[in-house]
Amino acid sequence: MLAGVEEALAAGERARGTTSPNPPVGCAIVSPDGKVIATGSTSPVGGPHAEVNALRAAGSAARGATAVVTLEPCNHVGRTGPCTVALLDAGIRAVIYLARDPHPLASGGAEFLRSHGVETTHVPSRVAALEPWLASVRHERVSVTAKFASTIDGFTAAPDGTSQWITGAAARDYVHRDRAKRDAIVVGSGTVLADNPSLTARRNDGSLYATQPRRVVVGKRDVPPGNLHDLGFEQYGTPEDTLAALWESGARDVLVEGGARLLSSVFELGVVDRIQAYLAPVVLGGGRGVVDRALAETLGDAQRYTLTDLRRLGDDVLVEMER
Repeated sequence: MLAGVEEALAAGERARGTTSPNPPVGCAIVSPDGKVIATGSTSPVGGPHAEVNALRAAGSAARGATAVVTLEPCNHVGRTGPCTVALLDAGIRAVIYLARDPHPLASGGAEFLRSHGVETTHVPSRVAALEPWLASVRHERVSVTAKFASTIDGFTAAPDGTSQWITGAAARDYVHRDRAKRDAIVVGSGTVLADNPSLTARRNDGSLYATQPRRVVVGKRDVPPGNLHDLGFEQYGTPEDTLAALWESGARDVLVEGGARLLSSVFELGVVDRIQAYLAPVVLGGGRGVVDRALAETLGDAQRYTLTDLRRLGDDVLVEMER
């Protein structure tokens, strides 16, 4: 792996959940002899981008160095100045970027840098932290990840309605760490009334992570006091209204956690970009399914996804897919 790539990816991952509607970008400054001098991540909206934060951390050592960036440096004036100009002013000799910027206003950074004598190279890579943002730009809507936990035979609850806990502690811990990286968690009003979830991102000791997703409820049924543990939440009548409102308010990376009716609706809308399926080594043979109705009449019409990651979490398995 090229020097600085691993550090830039890690820096971008650290920014997830804090930057929307901007992308969570990471940058590493690498000396001519291949040593990582400094790293930087995108600040919350209105603050410096990853390149600027990395350049500030590197100081004068940035002159003659290489900048490794997870996303093509921006070339426009928004809330902050162009990162391309900041790289030039700092004396950066070369730039390596991992993903092209599809945004029509911000793109063109690579060409600008090359035209000003900076050796600029695109090393095509999958940047997990950027995938939801990239999808949101392409589709001009929030990027939706459908998440569920089920038995190995496809049930999210037993016939009597019990569902805690299908998966084990390691999987639940991973869920909470993932929630802290999301802009919003969306559930149906039926799930709220039945389970009264907190929809927070918590550590094992019950304390909250520093970043918390917005809590969003879909459905017209009233949520009485005491539900959602008296935490602030937003409510919208339909999935379409929900996704539109989240997009307009700056959310880009949204986790839809169910229940079955809501998951069915977002699949039917064709807006599920990714799936997180937590599978437990449990067999029920009956109970509540992941969705509550058929989504295709024939196998040829079924929505298909590509496997992107597979990991063991204790005795459970997390299967991640993208459309």
